[in-house]
Amino acid sequence: MTQENRKTAATQNWDKAGWRAYPRVQMPDYLDSPALEAVEEQLRRYPPLVFAGEARRLKSQLADVSEGRGFLLQGGDCAESFSEFSADNLRDTFKVILQMAVVLTWGAQMPVVKVGRMAGQFAKPRSAPTETISGTELPSYRGDIINGFDFTPEARIPDPQRMLAAYTQAAASLNLLRAFSTGGFADMQRVQSWIADFVGGPEAAKYREIAGRISDAMAFMQAAGVNSDTAHQLSKVDFYTSHEALLLEYEEALARIDSTSGLPVAGSGHMIWIGDRTRQPDGAHVEFARGVQNPIGLKCGPSTTADDLKVLMAKLNPENEAGRLTLIARFGAGKVGDHLPRLVQAVKEEGAKVVWSCDPMHGNVIKSSTGYKTRAFDSILREVREFFGVHQAEGTIPGGVHFEMTGKDVTECTGGVRAVTDEDLSDRYHTACDPRLNASQSLELAFLVAEELRARREGAAAELAAKAV
Repeated sequence: MTQENRKTAATQNWDKAGWRAYPRVQMPDYLDSPALEAVEEQLRRYPPLVFAGEARRLKSQLADVSEGRGFLLQGGDCAESFSEFSADNLRDTFKVILQMAVVLTWGAQMPVVKVGRMAGQFAKPRSAPTETISGTELPSYRGDIINGFDFTPEARIPDPQRMLAAYTQAAASLNLLRAFSTGGFADMQRVQSWIADFVGGPEAAKYREIAGRISDAMAFMQAAGVNSDTAHQLSKVDFYTSHEALLLEYEEALARIDSTSGLPVAGSGHMIWIGDRTRQPDGAHVEFARGVQNPIGLKCGPSTTADDLKVLMAKLNPENEAGRLTLIARFGAGKVGDHLPRLVQAVKEEGAKVVWSCDPMHGNVIKSSTGYKTRAFDSILREVREFFGVHQAEGTIPGGVHFEMTGKDVTECTGGVRAVTDEDLSDRYHTACDPRLNASQSLELAFLVAEELRARREGAAAELAAKAV
């Protein structure tokens, strides 16, 4: 039986609307059913936002990551906003991701797969269905695709028309991202000069040596005649989009049949993921995701058991296809050693082909002394290092990192070389949901992760040399 036929057999009992018969959580109850149906019908007539061939290419690159021949960088907004959407904001975040990717490429000495939390990250799960301010209780804000941020009864009513606005913004974002990726903006030499600008400040002195090595490598390539004119891969990049597939009415309406394989594909983004709050094995979100052929992410938090993970891997990747499933670990600094080893062991026992990625953001939210929800840079870095440490001990591959970040100069996370303090948070605190790393903190974290990758690579080389002797 061919691989394609096996995939068809695995999804033959699946229908894109089948999730509606399963328990649903973290999703709105729309009050106007005819209005919802009209929006869904309109979305079904719209073109998909991404195409099956792009999703297949990403899956192939993630297969390399799962086998240690690449590294995944996934980053972008906590929740995309209608009001803050602009070409400049999109460009600035894309620019920082490119800078981070170059630094990580230096550290890992392998390709970095670049995936943005962009062009679809509009819906957010919440810890409670309602919130209370000054004695008034209203439904929680669930992202611009569902309801409004303003704390009024009218804004908090789920409005299906918001799905059309989200589609329009996602389409515009993808149009610009494709232009940035292939039109010269992503030229390696340009990106390297941006990195040099970052390390020009006195507070970033410890990163100048790395930046200097990257500059030397670029200079050598230029001298050898390898430049943007002679090697087109230096002037353009593959860039993919991803989001949490939370609002299933939207996901279903944009699902399509791939004309090449005849298999269903999520047309809303190249990669979709299932959150830690919606990963019930018998739930609606798992049921939808199991049938589409895109790469799937699965958030794994402290409550994820080994048995849960085994069931989910069997449902989401029954053919054990490399590149299909990315396990995104999110535990919190100081807790990785308590939870990650049992999940790594479960994967080993099943012989599962997965990408292991670290989300050091969601387990490290705290309330600052000034009352703002924030994350400490040192805690984020500590969780990443603990993630690498567990994989080092288990002999497995730490395949990627997953950050909530922005290209804007916000003050939402504390710490970093430019030392954002609790008192600074009020200066530029713009997030609608969770705090994000700013441009400087994001690039600094990339330098520190690159050092981890380089140390791991050099340690592996030294171990091989010792065995040879």
